[in-house]
Amino acid sequence: MGVLNGWGWMVLGSGSGSGSGNDELVYKDRGRRRGQRVIVGTGPAVDHLPPLATEAPLTKDDLINFFLSGCKPKQDWRIGTEHEKFGFEFKTLHPIKYKQISALLNSIAVRFDWDKIMEGDNIIGLKQGKQSISLEPGGQLELSGAPVKTLYQTCGEIDSHLYQAKTVAEEMGIGFVGLGFQPKWRLGDIPRVPKGRYNVMQKYLHKFNSSGIESFFMTCSVQVNLDFSSEADMIKKMRASIALQPLAAALFANSPFKEGVPNGYLSIRSLKVGQLDKRRTGMLPFVFYDTFGFEQYVDYVLDVPMVFVYRNNKYIDCGGMSFRDFMAGKLPNIPGQMPTLADWENHLTTIFPEVRLKRYMEIRGADGGPLDMLCALPAFWVGLLYDDVSLQNVLDMIVDWTPEDIQNLRNKVPITGLRTPFQGRLLLHIAEDVLKWAKDGLDRRCLNESIFLNPLKEIATTGLTQADKLLEMYNNKWGNNVDAVFRERCY
Repeated sequence: MGVLNGWGWMVLGSGSGSGSGNDELVYKDRGRRRGQRVIVGTGPAVDHLPPLATEAPLTKDDLINFFLSGCKPKQDWRIGTEHEKFGFEFKTLHPIKYKQISALLNSIAVRFDWDKIMEGDNIIGLKQGKQSISLEPGGQLELSGAPVKTLYQTCGEIDSHLYQAKTVAEEMGIGFVGLGFQPKWRLGDIPRVPKGRYNVMQKYLHKFNSSGIESFFMTCSVQVNLDFSSEADMIKKMRASIALQPLAAALFANSPFKEGVPNGYLSIRSLKVGQLDKRRTGMLPFVFYDTFGFEQYVDYVLDVPMVFVYRNNKYIDCGGMSFRDFMAGKLPNIPGQMPTLADWENHLTTIFPEVRLKRYMEIRGADGGPLDMLCALPAFWVGLLYDDVSLQNVLDMIVDWTPEDIQNLRNKVPITGLRTPFQGRLLLHIAEDVLKWAKDGLDRRCLNESIFLNPLKEIATTGLTQADKLLEMYNNKWGNNVDAVFRERCY
């Protein structure tokens, strides 16, 4: 039989590192290079870390220990960057279809030695070492980077990926654009990808407003995954990163267009994500309560409605029942069955708060953008959260910010960005202080990494975000024609 690895994928082939030779199947494919593998998608991707074993039935302590198992000493902390981008045809500017995506992924796999991830007969992603390329619901291409030690490594990984994607894509007459929201086409123009997970999620999201579906198919973000050393360290980092999510959304605002015209927002992506099912999104005000810790996060996740469970190579609609119901054997579509830790990890992937806790933290509040901004995002958060002095500076600054204050700021930022007034100051002036702390934090790492903050320093100096610059070009240089944004933001 194949080996179910920590990503929830079945590894087939003769490559190393997936288990003992007796547990692998050789998948014969004359089109593959020697050592290249095909990975059969046996379920949604879960965690970068090795899977945890536990005896059924799960208890609440098992779920708490799941998060505790992510604690690492500082010397083992890593940086993982993820980003999404839109594909488009050069001639028509139309979004690329799955047939084109499939050809692109197959070509990247062969030319650059990536392993293919399959769901049935469809290629749905690639994997190489600890990094992966996956498809988002509207055909957005996502790179999930490996956990690395330095900002140079994570930025180099992004640069290498963009080179590979561009090399193959240009031969096919397609390109990729770095924006936070689809700038030209309507929801009905966006192609669908053949992933069972997304079919179930789309059905679930149709119960809510159109913004939920738009955030699913029409947005791109950049996020960074960071570690914590203990529950107390996690609490500090969660509070600091959630409180500063509105600032990050403002600094990285890069989605001012919708359906070919200005949409009235600097970050419509941020707006749309905030309007998704509020039970699984948002600013998590309980993070600022004295009782917050791993147990409180578990209680939150237990009561978020489930979207699906994966059994016998099928995604089963959970009808909005909770994981708490699942632990009691009360899911009507699989009566009497009890969950595993893999089910718990998969459920976590269907929750979309501004900062998501797994066995590491996913900081998720920024629009996708050009390469220098993709590198600036991890630099911003590493400088603030991986340095004790900078982290404490943030905590001291936000000590009197209430959850209501932070939510109100979050509500205003998509419209007014850095010009949003907050506690007697403009958010722009708060950004200047925070960027100084981020730079100091990076400088204390002694790796010459603060250069990655340069695009953010320019934004704080001029007050002009990526969105502001795009709107200025639209109104002047482009003659009110949004088509030029595909050239301006093409990787």
